[in-house]
Amino acid sequence: MSHTLPKGSRPRTLVHPGPLDPIRIRSLHSRRGRHIRLMLQPGLSLFDALVAPLGAMGIRNASTTLLGGVFSRLQYCVAPPDPSGQSVAAYSAPIDGGQAFMIFGNATLGKSAQGAALVHCHAAIRTAAGLVRGGHILASQSIVGPEPIAVLVTSLDDFELRVCYDPETNLSLLQPRQEMAHA
Repeated sequence: MSHTLPKGSRPRTLVHPGPLDPIRIRSLHSRRGRHIRLMLQPGLSLFDALVAPLGAMGIRNASTTLLGGVFSRLQYCVAPPDPSGQSVAAYSAPIDGGQAFMIFGNATLGKSAQGAALVHCHAAIRTAAGLVRGGHILASQSIVGPEPIAVLVTSLDDFELRVCYDPETNLSLLQPRQEMAHA
């Protein structure tokens, strides 16, 4: 099947408002990392269900894959174009998905700009109304349940992920940093 654009159209191009950074994607390599299968416990927020058990194992930075399951309450938001023009996109107000099934998700554990634990999660969900949606999951407002949810965790032991201001996008983004802040 051919994917051609209609005559006179062009691919969507996103132009960030700030100065061009020639290195758009920053990455670091971790020589070591642990692979863990974690079961998120019912009744806890996604944030608490990830942060507490991983913290007990000494894991403060990680990439995770949520394999799907029911949330007794799930809130999410989407990122449509920013009407102010300050950035390419801006998060919407929270959307209540009700009791929702997470089809699949990825969550990153890192740190806020102030060094507090942070969970950044994007997922595909089926809402209580039966609608299939995707977006940014509000980890502190989304409650696991009624059954545990399996998560595959890869710890990132040789660097940290920290929210830092990015002048090109005019947003604060979770970025890898070699400087490890222990604790």
